[in-house]
Amino acid sequence: MSYQTIEVKPLADALGAEIFGVELSQELTNQAFDEIHRAYLDHQVIFFRDQNLTPGQLSDFGRRFGPLNIYPFVEGLAEAPEVLEILKTETDVKNFGGAWHSDTAYLERPPLGTMLYAHEVPRAGGDTLFANAHLAYESLSDGMKDLIKVLVGVNSAALTLAGGRRNLSKGYTGMQTTNLDKVAAMVAEHPVVRTHPETGRKALYLSRQHTVRFKDMSVEESRPLIDYLSRQITRPEFTCRFRWRVGLLAFWDNRSTQHYAINDYSGARRCMYRLTVEGDRPS
Repeated sequence: MSYQTIEVKPLADALGAEIFGVELSQELTNQAFDEIHRAYLDHQVIFFRDQNLTPGQLSDFGRRFGPLNIYPFVEGLAEAPEVLEILKTETDVKNFGGAWHSDTAYLERPPLGTMLYAHEVPRAGGDTLFANAHLAYESLSDGMKDLIKVLVGVNSAALTLAGGRRNLSKGYTGMQTTNLDKVAAMVAEHPVVRTHPETGRKALYLSRQHTVRFKDMSVEESRPLIDYLSRQITRPEFTCRFRWRVGLLAFWDNRSTQHYAINDYSGARRCMYRLTVEGDRPS
């Protein structure tokens, strides 16, 4: 179907598209929103350049897709509590989101999607990679699909193989953390093969970042298959890469993608505003 109010330019064959012809600081017509929503489902991650958004306007746009989610471990902005400032200062070594994952799979209702708005970016570096978990599942053999269709992943916020929560209490000098004493209690079980509630497509839903083991299996038994399926999701042909600039907004479908924030800008500052939209329980 063609678009009447926006222009959509695919970024890669696997996933991703840039959206042109819309100012998100202005109220969207129903037709414009419907077309943006369709592009989101078709391409799984969409990008809007040259936007001028306050945190409140970012929240308003997010609410068009559903109620907003509160991230449990970082304080939100005073003027928009659902919006986080994701900051890596010139002296920080670790970055936030520096491993392949889908957001907060350790919640009973992980986000539908995540918005990230570029407020300050380094002169070079700091790109984000995205991967299509639908293609990863669809390219598996029939035998592997039969094997994993009954598996349930045990996902924990306390998993420390990679990523941010391990380091939230240290190494993030500009971010206000909270609830770190509750990390170990945040555990959720979700199917390894997830069906998208809007499109009906199946996707792999697990990661080294969050999935500790499979239900009724040990960590040692589970880890080799978790590693294999995680590599499957991030095969280069299933990915795209995006370079940030100030005023750019990305919105990815947390139900069918993974992402990776590249930490290759030592000594530079990067400040992003992050917002998540409430999702449903994976099935």
